[in-house]
Amino acid sequence: MVVLLKLAPPLRQTLLRLILAGLLFWSSIAAMLPTLPLYIAAKGGTPHQVGFVMGAFAVGLLGSRSWLGPLADRRGRKMTLLIGLAVAAIAPLFYILSHNLPLLMAVRLLHGVSIAGFTTGYMALVTDIAPPQHRGEIIGYTSLVHPIGVALGPSLGSWLQIHYGHGWVFMIASTLAAFGFMTAAGVRAVNRAQEALQPPPEKTLFWRLLLSERLRIPSLVMLSVGLTFGTIATFIPLFMAAEQLGVSPGLFYAVAAIASFIGRVLTGAASDRWGRGIFISASLAAYVISMVLLAQAQTALDILWAAILEGLAGGVLIPMVAALMADRSIPQERGRVLSLSLGGFDLGMALAGPLLGGLVEHWGYRLIFRMAAVFSLLGLTFFLTASSKSLPDSLRFALGMGRDRYAL
Repeated sequence: MVVLLKLAPPLRQTLLRLILAGLLFWSSIAAMLPTLPLYIAAKGGTPHQVGFVMGAFAVGLLGSRSWLGPLADRRGRKMTLLIGLAVAAIAPLFYILSHNLPLLMAVRLLHGVSIAGFTTGYMALVTDIAPPQHRGEIIGYTSLVHPIGVALGPSLGSWLQIHYGHGWVFMIASTLAAFGFMTAAGVRAVNRAQEALQPPPEKTLFWRLLLSERLRIPSLVMLSVGLTFGTIATFIPLFMAAEQLGVSPGLFYAVAAIASFIGRVLTGAASDRWGRGIFISASLAAYVISMVLLAQAQTALDILWAAILEGLAGGVLIPMVAALMADRSIPQERGRVLSLSLGGFDLGMALAGPLLGGLVEHWGYRLIFRMAAVFSLLGLTFFLTASSKSLPDSLRFALGMGRDRYAL
């Protein structure tokens, strides 16, 4: 945390406002994690239909990345941040008014824009501000808003749903995001961020960036993790209800969030010294083990160990990939680069529910967790073998024994 005190006062004030807005945003989003699948099921949705509705969130995410990323580079990080918070404040109210599955799917799609806008603006602002030699550490600290919000939100959402019903969950989620919007509205532009807003001398088509060697493998890794995370977000509440192993969805998400917090605190500064590769590899391996544990879980302790590993994996992986993308990009394209790498995660989340929901009805939840383990294993394989300019370079980088050949 000492590195934050070394920043100039305007930069430090911007980061503090961003952190508070982030806590409010993620608490709003996470309050619906354990309750929304059950709400959709209560409206008559089968597990397959729940998967489609939940997956619509990621479709909205993915579709909006293509214009929010360039918007962050052209018009400013703050604008995309505020778009995300505004949608997060409005969308929960529409769930209350949606009484059939098509309407729920439409609202869920709209809601997906919130994360696309917020994460693009937030991560681009943070990476603009962070000195390169402390980038991993500052990203690690500022990304703590996610695990803290995801620890608080599900517990709040579950409590509200049990005592007051789904309507109060949506109203409180909307209120939290609205307070986040008011907080972020006070963020002032800083010089480093302003420099990043100048258009690049040579424009590259947004989606063509995806084919570049520096982005292709990180985006594939994020796709594999998105498939895994989408499986967890969609089916954990239904799995808990079906198996009755003595762990609530809210407890699962809270334990995962605490583990995520610990992982981010311990690895941010370390990645500036030892490189991003070893931490990305370790987090992918943790995802594999976590999904295997879920597939074989027979006791509450098995579920909690899976939650710990899943939390550690997600807590380390996403800020590490963000730092890696910042290392591999210039400020003028950073909004687009971050949008594309996170877009792989969005696509995975969009596909997980619809693809796997149909299998649940025939084969059960344990099979899809085994498939999620395979997705993460594929991501680990891609990263170990193709994350750098050659196989030997890739192995050295992924195992923490060599530098990133694509870093600028």
